[in-house]
Amino acid sequence: MSDHACGSCSSGGDCSGGSCSGGACSGEDKLAKTLSRIKHKIVVLSGKGGVGKSTVATNIAVALSLADKKVGLMDVDVHGPTIPRLLSLGGAQPHIDSSFMEPVAWSKNLSVMSLGFLLPSPEQAVIWRGPVKIGLIRQFVQDVAWGDLDFLVVDCPPGTGDEPLSALQTLGPDAVAVIVTTPQGVAIDDVRRSVSFCREVGNPVAGIVENMSGMVCSNCGHVENLFGSGGGEALAKEMGVPFLGRIPLDPEVVRSGDEGYAYMKVHHEGATAEAFGRVIKPLLGMAGGLQERPAGETVAAPTDGASRIAVPVAAGKLCMHFGHCEQFALVDVDPAAKTIKETKLMTPPPHEPGVLPKWLADQGAKVVLAGGMGARAQSIFTDHGITVVTGAPSETPEAVVQAYLDGNLQTGANICDH
Repeated sequence: MSDHACGSCSSGGDCSGGSCSGGACSGEDKLAKTLSRIKHKIVVLSGKGGVGKSTVATNIAVALSLADKKVGLMDVDVHGPTIPRLLSLGGAQPHIDSSFMEPVAWSKNLSVMSLGFLLPSPEQAVIWRGPVKIGLIRQFVQDVAWGDLDFLVVDCPPGTGDEPLSALQTLGPDAVAVIVTTPQGVAIDDVRRSVSFCREVGNPVAGIVENMSGMVCSNCGHVENLFGSGGGEALAKEMGVPFLGRIPLDPEVVRSGDEGYAYMKVHHEGATAEAFGRVIKPLLGMAGGLQERPAGETVAAPTDGASRIAVPVAAGKLCMHFGHCEQFALVDVDPAAKTIKETKLMTPPPHEPGVLPKWLADQGAKVVLAGGMGARAQSIFTDHGITVVTGAPSETPEAVVQAYLDGNLQTGANICDH
């Protein structure tokens, strides 16, 4: 595909700079309207190629969507669009008319747009200069019917050139960067420039991800540091930006990419899933509702608080792993008098993403006291109007609730902190 015109523009006009001579694009007000409907923008980039950036971007988007957030995934790697393959969307085609394009739906919560959908064949080379690439990126924002999104995740090609610069400038100064590296010094040198790049263009860095940090043994699960470890964390400290976590090199992640299924949709346990969870947790926090409490803090119930508190239970005591509980104790309380009125045990439906928060909300619960709960689950509970307190001790439900009412519930670490 040559660089004289944008292949996605139905007018056939010159889209450089985001303005179509054929009349298909409406300019700054259309862009502003689109951006006003997107709450949070995350741009995934790296100064180094081959660090697994597209895999990280894809799994971030999928995990956010599984946390019941409305997510768009925009692939602006013009010369090597891989997102369609990673999500098994090869051959999909967005609907295009004279004024907009519809993104391809991967699920009810995740929509995807990539130049890969618009190429006539997988072998088609894209031979474009900078202005045309810039125009395409702008079109992918303003002319795609994204609708109302909690998150737009943008996968950029490596480097600090046209695509990442255009993406950040188009999305505005509130777009945050997630920078991906591998542990080796040769990658760190290039990724350091990505941090400086973000600072120069005026966009905040949400954090650095150290990908391929060790390899997970497919037999025993042990992580061996083949390429070293700690380079990304050291760079984050050096540059004064957050460190989001280490993701090991996992054969299952490789297979998921080759076969086109999302790792984070299929895998919920293990070193790699937990690592991705730690990366996603602060990003979910951008949407609000995740209140981190330090271990050892004393938690008290508000005197005008909830009248029904839920506690996950196994063998008669609070179950430390929220998703493994046998029953829920629904404890009716009088917050003002700080007394327990009644406790009822109920068997929950099968534990699947999004099921328990809705079920507990239907039961009238307004607070969950748990030993551990992952960030995605906490986010879904928050969306259902339920406050989550983690780090509660393994005691009887009545003892835990009474301590909460009395203002002396001593919390420990969130044992499912991913």
